[in-house]
Amino acid sequence: MLYMVIEYFNAGAAEEIYRRARERGRQLPPGLEYVDSWVDLDYFRCFQLMRTDDPSLFDVWTQAWSDLGHFEIIPVRTSAEAARRIADGSAPAPRVMIR
Repeated sequence: MLYMVIEYFNAGAAEEIYRRARERGRQLPPGLEYVDSWVDLDYFRCFQLMRTDDPSLFDVWTQAWSDLGHFEIIPVRTSAEAARRIADGSAPAPRVMIR
């Protein structure tokens, strides 16, 4: 399943976040896949598209970064899948996970 992760950087933490990422990598547990990301122009938030079949893996990953920010984790689907689900009447209610 796909997830949009919104990472909210603590004030002034962007430099440390990028330093740690250079030194330690993303620190993803096996089974949690990074797809792509975008950072806002002020370095306050990072929007990360991730994939996993085990959402409990987010607990492990966010713990490694919890001193530098907090996370909103939102299950998402592609627009094509959304259109198909709406058309066939199988669109479930939305869910939001906040860590």
